Amino acid sequence: MSGVVLLTFVPGAIGAAATAQPGAMRASASVNSGLGWMDIRDTSGVPLAEYLFATDHGSLLNPGNGMWALLITLEFAGYMVIVTTAIWLIGYVLSFRWLDLFAGALTGVADGVAAQLATPTALLAAATIGAVVVAWLLVRGFPAKAAAQTVALFIVAVLGPLFLAEPLAAVLSSDGILVHGRDVGLSVAAGLNGDRNPEPGGLIATVQGDLADNFARRPLQVWNFGHVVDGRNSCRVAWSSGIRSGEVSAVADGIRDCGDTAAHAAIANPGAGQLGTGLSLLAFGTVLLAFAAYLGVQIIRSALDAVYQGFLAIFGFAAGGFVYGPTQTFLIRNIVDIGVAAARMVAYTVFLGVYVLFIGNLFRLAGDQVMAVLIIGGVVEVVAIWQLRRLRRGLDRGATWIANRVALAAQGGSPAGPGSSDRTALGMGTVGARNSLPAGAGGLAALTVISMSPATAWLAGKTRNPLSPYAWKRKRAELARMEYVPMSLHRQQWLQANRDSWTRAARERAEKHGGVGTPLAVAEVIDALMDAGIPKSELNGVLTNIGALPGDVLHADRALAVQNASMSQNGYVPQRLRQALAAWESVNNHPVEPQREVREHLAFAARARIAARKLARDAPGPGAGAGTEVDAAFVDTVRRHWDSPATLRTAVPADRWRSVGAATRHVIGTEAAAAHSAAVARYYDAPTAANRVLADITAHRIATLGRAHPDAGPGPWDH
Repeated sequence: MSGVVLLTFVPGAIGAAATAQPGAMRASASVNSGLGWMDIRDTSGVPLAEYLFATDHGSLLNPGNGMWALLITLEFAGYMVIVTTAIWLIGYVLSFRWLDLFAGALTGVADGVAAQLATPTALLAAATIGAVVVAWLLVRGFPAKAAAQTVALFIVAVLGPLFLAEPLAAVLSSDGILVHGRDVGLSVAAGLNGDRNPEPGGLIATVQGDLADNFARRPLQVWNFGHVVDGRNSCRVAWSSGIRSGEVSAVADGIRDCGDTAAHAAIANPGAGQLGTGLSLLAFGTVLLAFAAYLGVQIIRSALDAVYQGFLAIFGFAAGGFVYGPTQTFLIRNIVDIGVAAARMVAYTVFLGVYVLFIGNLFRLAGDQVMAVLIIGGVVEVVAIWQLRRLRRGLDRGATWIANRVALAAQGGSPAGPGSSDRTALGMGTVGARNSLPAGAGGLAALTVISMSPATAWLAGKTRNPLSPYAWKRKRAELARMEYVPMSLHRQQWLQANRDSWTRAARERAEKHGGVGTPLAVAEVIDALMDAGIPKSELNGVLTNIGALPGDVLHADRALAVQNASMSQNGYVPQRLRQALAAWESVNNHPVEPQREVREHLAFAARARIAARKLARDAPGPGAGAGTEVDAAFVDTVRRHWDSPATLRTAVPADRWRSVGAATRHVIGTEAAAAHSAAVARYYDAPTAANRVLADITAHRIATLGRAHPDAGPGPWDH
């Protein structure tokens, strides 16, 4: 890098540069020879390796110019290295000189492989297998397939010896398919650029010259002088001569003599503007190098793919091409890919020609606005890389499509007709015209197969699919779950046993009521299951399992929910009494209406009937107070006043309730509960207005008899 700085270091006045620092000029010659091996020249014949940035490097009295000149010179060195390398890389790849490095070794290896495989014994065995397949197709009644296979065997037998004589000659020779594809592409590119009689060898130099003008000569002049000095023929000649001389003073004198005073002034005044321009050019040069590298990689990859397919075709022509099915399809794919490689050469070269033509036209039309074109060019190069990727994928899909069509024809399948675009030949796998795998999918598929292999799992410490994310955490989690599997299994068995038990209990209760075809029967089954402790989440499943109608299940579920939600929370009142009162209240709150059918109303009545019956069943009878006589007078007094809370409190105060025994109070509770149960049952059987009034009376009566506070004395249902 220090040599590059010396390339343009000129102390003092510009006119004295050559004489003041002869050592610097000698150093510049050594640096130029470092890039000279690339031998990239612009259209005026000036080598890019001799380019220099003409500027004033200041003095002791003007150190500022020296600082700016040093920074600009470093940028200039980097930019020229990047641009020269990119342009050289494009020309080197298009020249195919790199292929000569492989040709000798590869040809010898291919000849050796062909000599080992293409023996008379192997050819005879493969041809015999092919003939057996043809006979088998005839016996099975497929004459069209047999005929197509016969033609395929004949073609392989004729082309095989020609190919095996020199396996890679069609690919690697100077008259091979790759070079022809390159030459066609260059001819098309030259025609696009106005050359009527193109010559491939000279076209590469022409392309490099155009690239040198567009990406080195014009940008450097704009960077150095603020505009393109080639607009004047005298200045163009003066600048070229000064560059060839290798002296900054010669460039400065020539620019002054041609009359471009602005350019001459720019030489004497380096500054921040030139530094910023250099940074922009460095960024642009990096994009150019990326484009050149990507284009070169694609061209080299296409050529080496053709060589690879040529190697594989040796196996096909030696034996595999005679055998019907995947091996024959494999040979067809090899041949098609070799041909497509030439098409790639044409496509990539034409792409480069169009690109050079487009950029050249932009520079010619832009005049001095080179920086704007460079920015646009950088964007174009980024887009070009993306478009090259699309072009490559399209060619890959096209090669697969062609191979599939040819293989179908060889196997006797019609490549045309309904659904033909989705048909694949034997050996094509799942790759067809519409579902071709993207580039790189083969490698990903191989990684997937390796990762999912049982052998890989054993090698990775019994870890399944070890290449996937969180594989080791998944292994620990699975081992932990395995420890709980027996417990989980037992729990599931217990749950199943519970379900079976609940189903049996539901069927037994349903049988007592003639099935589950009525709201009362469904309510009875629910009541039995709830008493058995069934979880609410299992209730509807059991009812559906024994054949209950979904509507009846829904109505019964709602009736139970309304009863529980509206039930009094007064703990001094017995729970059975609160349930009976709440259930009957829900009957009154859900009468038969246009939007509520009778069956839904009966579900609430059924719930009230069950609650009333359970109140009568669980009420402590007279036997609970054994040894105590029943006070008949007290019972009669309560009977006369139990329909009115006010008169009952007056006629039978709290002290009077406390004075009688439990047997007397229980007679009253049993009688009132039995009357309410009978009234509600009568209403369910015949939901008339009269029966509803009777049930309202009995409900009002048991509500009056209920003790809502301990100060009111013990009630009929208290022990």
